[in-house]
Amino acid sequence: MQARCGSYYNATIQHETDYPRLTEDIQTDVVVIGGGFTGVNTALELVERGYKVVLLEANKIAWGATGRNGGQVTGSLSGDQAMTKQLRNRIGAEAEDFVWALRWRGHDIIKNRVAKYNIDCDLRHGHLHTAYKPAHMDELKSMLDEAGRRGMGDLVSLVGKDEMPQYLESPLYHGGLLNKKNMHLHSVNLCIGEARAAEGLGVKIFEDSQVMDIIEGARPVVKTAFGSVTASKVLIAGNAYHKLGRPKLRGMLFPASLGNCATVRLSDEVAKAINPHNLAVYDCRFVLDYYRLTADNRLMFGGGTNYSGRDPKNVAEELRPAIERTFPRLKGVEIEFAWAGMAGIVLNRIPQLGKVSEHVYYCQGYSGHGVATSHIMSEIMAKAIDGDLHEFGLFAGMKHWRIPLNEWFGNQALAIGMLYYQLRESLRG
Repeated sequence: MQARCGSYYNATIQHETDYPRLTEDIQTDVVVIGGGFTGVNTALELVERGYKVVLLEANKIAWGATGRNGGQVTGSLSGDQAMTKQLRNRIGAEAEDFVWALRWRGHDIIKNRVAKYNIDCDLRHGHLHTAYKPAHMDELKSMLDEAGRRGMGDLVSLVGKDEMPQYLESPLYHGGLLNKKNMHLHSVNLCIGEARAAEGLGVKIFEDSQVMDIIEGARPVVKTAFGSVTASKVLIAGNAYHKLGRPKLRGMLFPASLGNCATVRLSDEVAKAINPHNLAVYDCRFVLDYYRLTADNRLMFGGGTNYSGRDPKNVAEELRPAIERTFPRLKGVEIEFAWAGMAGIVLNRIPQLGKVSEHVYYCQGYSGHGVATSHIMSEIMAKAIDGDLHEFGLFAGMKHWRIPLNEWFGNQALAIGMLYYQLRESLRG
């Protein structure tokens, strides 16, 4: 079992987990592989529906991307345009409404779960989508118009360049879109809280229990080094941190490293100066910066996605120039925590849901937008396992590109593609 990374989240865990290793052969209704947001929440959804569930995690709950992200819950649904285009051919005019509702569905799931199970995860509302270039303002205005047409006008407003100093002490931006529905939170405490809720309802959770093989059949057997679980259904929910389900899943998902860091605690005066409304922030670029204040007044700052599939050599020093460019006041600030995590990138950015075989499901590929999306997909997966296949079928029927050869080749192709989009972005006004 690998230890937790040296993140701010892991240094501020409220209830550290200590689940046992699987050391026996057991049976259940459903076995879920992966202890991140997708696995934990699918398990919780299923046990709420009356299923007996076993959850297997190779390391610790929230060890992977779930515990390494920026903690932002926003309506930036990955692959929304490609998703809408494909859905039009299947559900017609309902496609736009379906995708719009999907965009905000994770917010309500998370809020309801936090309230229902009394999870303390520093949940706060407020987000600012910033225009890095003047041309980005047209994009934000279009988003504002759509929010107004769909009844969210009271939650979203445009911030002009002259008004930006009221929200951020930064010279970078030409305006922004303020969203009061979007949220930010402590990802690890949320996931552990959800796991504790699932355990309280009867889910058997095992850590340090890496899955070595899945023996398919009418009742698949999931084997670890020291035990096994036989179940009616299996869900693979490891995202970029597993090699299961081959050859079905080969060439569909590629790991990309996202760097994140947190400064030392800032004084109340400094925190109030740089971000007076305690907003989560990201900009409009294809490869963007994202940041927020933590509950104890640190600046958490992420960006600079590495599409080669390798972690950065020095996350803090790679992110420092962007921090100081964004907030000149923080020049030379000490960075106390720095970490990286692997996001599962899909070429068309549409989340991948489907089956490896008749009784083995998979769910993966949020392309860096996983906090909200994982909760949505968990609900869809639980409904599918329970027999309601409508939404699952919509996603399972999506067309995805597959890159041949090996994962290394796929990552190089992905990196080249991202360079193209970054170059195109740099030419915008």
